[in-house]
Amino acid sequence: MVGDFRALNTYTIPERYQIPIIHETLTQFSQAKFITAMDALKGFNQNVFTENAKKLLRIIVHCGIYEYLRMPFGIKNEPYHYQRMINTIFPEELSEGWLIIYIDDIIVCSETWESHLTRLEIVLQKIVQLNMKASLKKCHFAYSELKALGHVLSGLSLGIDKKN
Repeated sequence: MVGDFRALNTYTIPERYQIPIIHETLTQFSQAKFITAMDALKGFNQNVFTENAKKLLRIIVHCGIYEYLRMPFGIKNEPYHYQRMINTIFPEELSEGWLIIYIDDIIVCSETWESHLTRLEIVLQKIVQLNMKASLKKCHFAYSELKALGHVLSGLSLGIDKKN
């Protein structure tokens, strides 16, 4: 079932949370020899919300009233809320500069193979602990050059992905 949240969105106070600016974050790849990109499977749908929010997100149809258990698509503040939630899971990793999270894209960059394995273990353990899921089709592990966030990423250069 799909909900139409346009009316709710008109009454929603906009959330003020900074989503990363891609061209500023990509400088973190300048020394990377290994890059891993993971995509959260249906990222927004992995986000839970409060009991009060559940009441506002009910869907009324001819056969009953339904409540979402996870964040549905179409909510005004959804990208900002998701970015805030995912950033609170990885505060140290983000501040150390080896992890980039752009909404549902998680990118790990490292200068050595050993540090890359350690960093991947940290990230994957947190993903598993939170029962989050990644889209295996969209996961690319330990590449020296990789297309992500509309760019071709590598420790040697940075370019725009011409297919996007």
